[in-house]
Amino acid sequence: MDRGVSIIEATIAPAADGWRLDRALADAVPTMSRERLKALIAAGAVSLDGNPARDPSRPAAAGLTFAIAVPAATPLHNEAQDIPLVIAYEDEHLIVVDKPAGLVVHPAAGNFDGTLVNALLHHCGGSLSGIGGVARPGIVHRIDKDTSGLMVAAKTDQAHEGLARQFHDHSIDRRYRAIVGGIPRPAEGKVDAPLARSPHNRKKIAIVANGKRAVTHFTTIQRLREAALIECRLETGRTHQVRVHMASIGHPLLGDPVYGKAKGQPRRVLETLGFTRQALHAAYLGFIHPVTCVALALESPMPVDMQELFTNLHV
Repeated sequence: MDRGVSIIEATIAPAADGWRLDRALADAVPTMSRERLKALIAAGAVSLDGNPARDPSRPAAAGLTFAIAVPAATPLHNEAQDIPLVIAYEDEHLIVVDKPAGLVVHPAAGNFDGTLVNALLHHCGGSLSGIGGVARPGIVHRIDKDTSGLMVAAKTDQAHEGLARQFHDHSIDRRYRAIVGGIPRPAEGKVDAPLARSPHNRKKIAIVANGKRAVTHFTTIQRLREAALIECRLETGRTHQVRVHMASIGHPLLGDPVYGKAKGQPRRVLETLGFTRQALHAAYLGFIHPVTCVALALESPMPVDMQELFTNLHV
């Protein structure tokens, strides 16, 4: 094996029998994108019984095990920044951060620094997951800039692979607290509606017939004045899932500038408090530690701004 190259073995699942090779491998190795795998296949880095498989469109057969030679990560040109972090849990394998609202997760256009990635680069130093082709903190999932709460990141490739597998299998227990307009009736239920980019506005997510399956379970915790505090348990983790699903049943998140407009008493309270973000907090995160196999369950109380909103809407 070449220095700096790691080998990942990927076995094609029965459900992926007959799929394109790049798609079947992406299913088998959820830490790697289909485009990344397609490039590795084209470069001869994917082999079967020692023979390169250079055609990403070739049909894959269930049970076959491919060897994927993954080059060492190239340096990420993001600056490590000393940004204060609230750490809910940390060991040599992973870190769980209680992210404040307003903190962007990844550097991108308009936010080249001051992000969670910049903070993790400083906090974790050289101990970062390199899966994905660049050395970076192993961001396995994201929460929106203006959503607060718990987020896990991997320090090692082993942890990254294990966490990504749990997210792929939907075995991560994620629960959000949200304050919505109106009082849901019935008090609890399930929204099972596929999500994708809106065909009318690419900046928005919408319920689309051929979108990815998305399931949100909601329970009313407390009725408020023309509003309610609810808990949402995610069966899947799609972009803007809670926001779109709750808006679709007539109970948009208060403060959400994209998917809802408050009315009546909630609107007056939002204006008085100057509350301008979606009232959404990732309050609970439960998963099996990918290395030690210990069950972890972490909770985060509602932040001050949401608590103030809750208090002012209390009956």
